[in-house]
Amino acid sequence: MPFANYKVPQGALSAGQKEDLVHKTTALFVDMFGEGVRPYTMVLVEEVVDGGYGRADVVFTIPEEKRAS
Repeated sequence: MPFANYKVPQGALSAGQKEDLVHKTTALFVDMFGEGVRPYTMVLVEEVVDGGYGRADVVFTIPEEKRAS
């Protein structure tokens, strides 16, 4: 079963953007493995609480003007 797990900052994507990510990821797996994988493809979009992630010892937060509506 193909499986994709995206972790994104909370509020960074709208519901429509998350839906689009699911559709595009499913299409990618179908392109790679064939139509037979479509019913078994799992895409999980997890929202990480703001400030709960970082890189290079810097904790990130999303500015209000960058949040999805």
